[in-house]
Amino acid sequence: MNNKLVLVLNCGSSSLKFAVINADNGGEIMSGLAECFNLPEARIKWKMAGTKKSTSLPPYSAHSAAISFIVEEIIKKEAGLTEQFVAVGHRIVHGGERFTESVIIDDHVLEGIEQCSSLAPLHNPAHALGIRAAQVAFPALPQVAVFDTAFHQTMPAKAFMYALPYHLYKEYSIRRYGMHGTSNLFVTHEAAKILNKPVDDLNVICAHLGNGASVTAIKKGQSVDTSMGLTPLDGLVMGTRCGDLDPSIIEYLITRLGYSIEGVMEILQKQSGLLGISGISSDFREIIAGYEQGSKRATLAIDMFIYRLAKYIASYAVPLGHIDAIIFTGGIGENSPLVRSKVLELLTIFGYQVDGEKNKAAILGNQGIITIAGSPIAMVIPTNEEWVIAQDSAKLVSNQSLSL
Repeated sequence: MNNKLVLVLNCGSSSLKFAVINADNGGEIMSGLAECFNLPEARIKWKMAGTKKSTSLPPYSAHSAAISFIVEEIIKKEAGLTEQFVAVGHRIVHGGERFTESVIIDDHVLEGIEQCSSLAPLHNPAHALGIRAAQVAFPALPQVAVFDTAFHQTMPAKAFMYALPYHLYKEYSIRRYGMHGTSNLFVTHEAAKILNKPVDDLNVICAHLGNGASVTAIKKGQSVDTSMGLTPLDGLVMGTRCGDLDPSIIEYLITRLGYSIEGVMEILQKQSGLLGISGISSDFREIIAGYEQGSKRATLAIDMFIYRLAKYIASYAVPLGHIDAIIFTGGIGENSPLVRSKVLELLTIFGYQVDGEKNKAAILGNQGIITIAGSPIAMVIPTNEEWVIAQDSAKLVSNQSLSL
């Protein structure tokens, strides 16, 4: 074997996604999820060679125990992979203005990631935990950080600045950063292949729709505007996040209703969005079930989600001038024909007409154009952030394979 394998880690506060990727061709050797960290029911599940397995982890396990299990029990014992690894690639949500591209992790980089925790409090602290655990598990293997925010560093000041006193930007870097950049990069390049057009001549709007959701205007292959802001809280209606909000609501909750700032942020981050409106769940599948059963609040949640997304897409005609395609990706974007059709119905002023059969077929990993011939193009492209992370990681490190 001469494959360049990269272990890709996406560490959350209570879970860890992992995959072993062939950086040469994007092939997935294995993937899995460790979850319920710091709880008695901590567990891990994985898929390899078409076979799915799962087992319990020791009670109250977290990142270190999960990564140790992945290395010793799955990679070494089950898969027999002890060579060909060139790096561990970490998905990092927020790199601020300091990190404009992927980097090999050293003490200074890790410190920088931790300093950005105030900008992504639900994500960056967990990333740092995962990095430290991976450094213990793979002492001989380079660790690489790939930042969601890096793709958006091409935004012009008129798009990333807030209309606040200028010194708040200069002194504290308060600005729009954007997320889901790794996903945007991948689907933009895939769209260029589908449309047979050079990436640097491509104008697309990418809607990455999952529990976290954002929409990005991409002009000539580069981000020029995006819906998420200083943090991942801004923009679209999300699973538990409110998205766009009148800032005075925060003052009202504190001064009139007696909430603490911590209580307000708990509401905005974890109790709002689809969950807060529907009263059912943050899981879009459960909200769809409620919608199909006639739940008025589930219907309202879906309507708000779609309406705000369509407004953002329409507004991005301004920076783009012309739109080669709208791209739907992410868990909801890839698997909800209902959302896609309803969004495009709200965009009929631009001439979008959905092909019902193609739209229904574009689920479960199937990609393709979902509009009729002669209509402006909308398409579904399953994202593959892991391959981008693996490619970036392999490029940054030595070509020489290292033993785990």
